[in-house]
Amino acid sequence: MSGPRLRRVCVFCGASLGRDPAHAELARALGQTIGRRGLSLVYGGGRAGLMGVVADAALEAGAEVWGIIPVALQERELQHTGIQHLEVVPDMHTRKARMNALSDGFVVLPGGIGTLEEAVEIQSWSQLGFHRKGIVYLDRDGYWDDFFTLTQRMVDAGYLRPDHRAIAIRAHSPEEALDALERWEPTAEHRWAQGARA
Repeated sequence: MSGPRLRRVCVFCGASLGRDPAHAELARALGQTIGRRGLSLVYGGGRAGLMGVVADAALEAGAEVWGIIPVALQERELQHTGIQHLEVVPDMHTRKARMNALSDGFVVLPGGIGTLEEAVEIQSWSQLGFHRKGIVYLDRDGYWDDFFTLTQRMVDAGYLRPDHRAIAIRAHSPEEALDALERWEPTAEHRWAQGARA
């Protein structure tokens, strides 16, 4: 992916702040970096937790922000009323489809099961050839180490091809994450339908 093609960055992250203040600092730095680079943010539409932190930082840095929130989560995740674009959708499936449609690449910050589920589904869609966009897991403290250990075990056990594992990459700073998305090029079609067994 060349630089001009990276316009909107989707960020998956926790709807809570977590226990480590460094995660909120990382979310803030990512939002600021997105804004400074003249990019737009796409995210889950909430004002709570890391979601609110990254959105507020992006807004403060001059970014255009798109939030996508399911109607059932409007109250639980406290929809952000200060962003330029807020879409209320009927369900989580529509949310993920809209986030993918609006975005040119994905960054995954620390989060819980919901964050992991969103990121893994997007990676699966890439593996199946439904999109050709980069996915970067961003952390400074090894938060995602066990996930990458698990995907290597999947490779070793014959359930995941090495090139499909390589769809997801890692970064330790917002600058490194966005640079990786700007440079990212798919190495294969990632389509099981073309005869791949794993």
